[in-house]
Order: sequence, then C-alpha cells, then structure tokens
Amino acid sequence: MTDGTAGALPGPRPGRAVNEELRGLAVAAVLERGMSAEAAARHFGLAGNSVRRWVERFLERGHVRPDPMGGSASRIEPHRERIFRILAARPRLTIQGLRDALAAEGLVFGASTIHLFLQRHRLERDRRFARLHRRRKAGRR
Repeated sequence: MTDGTAGALPGPRPGRAVNEELRGLAVAAVLERGMSAEAAARHFGLAGNSVRRWVERFLERGHVRPDPMGGSASRIEPHRERIFRILAARPRLTIQGLRDALAAEGLVFGASTIHLFLQRHRLERDRRFARLHRRRKAGRR
C-alpha cells in the first residue's frame, strides 16, 4: 500500500521560506520533465499551490527568487526626530502620554504602533511608572 509519496524528498519545515535551489528544482521538474505541479510538489515535499506560483513567476520574471518579506514601512517612522525631541524633553513620558503629545501636534497613532516604534528604537517605557501614573490620574494611590 502506497500513498504516492514514495521517493519524495522531505520538504521545508512548515512556516519557513523555501530556498531558491529547491524552488528551481520543482520548477524544472514541471517545465523540463513535464511533471504536473502536484506531482512535483509531492516529489519535493512542497505544496502544489506554491509550485504553481513559482512556475508562473519563472515564466513571467525569469527567476524563482522569493519576494522580500515583511510589511510596509511604518507610518510613524517619518516622525522619528519629532518623537525623539518629545521624549528628550519629557523622558518619563508613558506610551499614552506620548500618544497624547503626538495627537496635540496633529499626529494620531495607536498605542501599539507607538509601543512597536519604541521597541524598535530601544526606547521602551517603564511599565511600573505607567501603572503608577494611571492610578494617580484616576485619583487612587
């Protein structure tokens, strides 16, 4: 009894990018050896949709290199110097305080966007101070 994967090569770990060499081998199996994308995918331990996409990319672009990974540039990054200036003037400012200061200058960002910006620039706020600040603001001690 066989499941059709006899002789199949182990594929990459799930969630990992497939290297260009393996992509090229799968595409060559389809274009040069006449295998179907599904058969090539089974043989190399890949997903059929990926092999089809790589064949299409090769025919359109002449290569199988992966596109750059990652999202778009952050909207907050162009305001970096302004943020640094605010934090230099008020070093103990919380994320919410920075958010309010930016809003006063017409820049609206979510707290998570600001938090990620601060992490990226190694400017994380002291969370203990933030909790203390919120309690005092609410009238509790």
